[in-house]
Amino acid sequence: MQKSILIIGACGQIGTELTIALREKYGNEAVIASDIREGSDALMASGPFELLDATDYEAIENVVMYYEIEEVYLMAAMLSATAEKFPMRAWNLNMNSLFNVLNLAKDKKIDKIFWPSSIAVFGPNTPKTETPQHTLMEPSTVYGISKQSGERWCEYYFKKFDVDVRSVRYPGLISWKTLPGGGTTDYAVEIYHKALEDKKYTCFLAEGTKLPMMFMDDAIRATVSLMEANPEELSIRSSYNLGAMSFGPEEIASNIKAHLPEFEINYDPDFRQAIADSWPSSIDDAQAKLDWNWKPEFDLEKTTTEMLKNLMN
Repeated sequence: MQKSILIIGACGQIGTELTIALREKYGNEAVIASDIREGSDALMASGPFELLDATDYEAIENVVMYYEIEEVYLMAAMLSATAEKFPMRAWNLNMNSLFNVLNLAKDKKIDKIFWPSSIAVFGPNTPKTETPQHTLMEPSTVYGISKQSGERWCEYYFKKFDVDVRSVRYPGLISWKTLPGGGTTDYAVEIYHKALEDKKYTCFLAEGTKLPMMFMDDAIRATVSLMEANPEELSIRSSYNLGAMSFGPEEIASNIKAHLPEFEINYDPDFRQAIADSWPSSIDDAQAKLDWNWKPEFDLEKTTTEMLKNLMN
């Protein structure tokens, strides 16, 4: 029997590419995409789709029963910058959607869950360089608070109810296929678009704001690898640190200038600067490497080449 997978929040930045990747791996009909709105033409044409509110338990349960779903990837969330504008809506979406899926697993209606956490779980008092897997976590954003709470609930459901839930703390993600969805690291996607369109970019973070980042192909590979890992080999059931590269806006601009010498960057920091300042500058992901052989393939130079090449086409 082919496994059946439900992706909740399939039309977002990660969800779109994850859906396509999982359909290529397991077959189009085996992967049910769902979101509160329809997605890109490519996503909608590639396989089954259900309009689904991540906070509606009964609706999710109906889809799970109808398609005999075994695994759920819960990608629906309100991200850091947007969540600061709508705190209670963000808390409601980010937490209630997780409880819905955890409770389905507790009641043995699904077998396995992927739920993404974030570097936003860390705070201004966390060690900023090579942030350890286990460390002080005092998030200062609504998004970070919801993700830290979610990590604790994931581990609780694993220990208390033997729920097979797996998670990674995503860094900032860079993709040419989909636009970002309201996060603090969005500049690292916007800058490539503006470099090609206008030959200049005004960054909403200050020069020298170094943050952990990852090319989307690596993020998708890490997600699928973790879900395929032997459960006995997984020592973390809150969320794994996940690293690839770290840089500031001036470094990405320098990489772009190597391809587009006329490109210029300016800086006009806004409210997202305070969020970025509370996050790590680099991540220690030794535990992910040890437990399920995690290894990134993209550095900044390779990412820039890939972004510009595909955005030009």
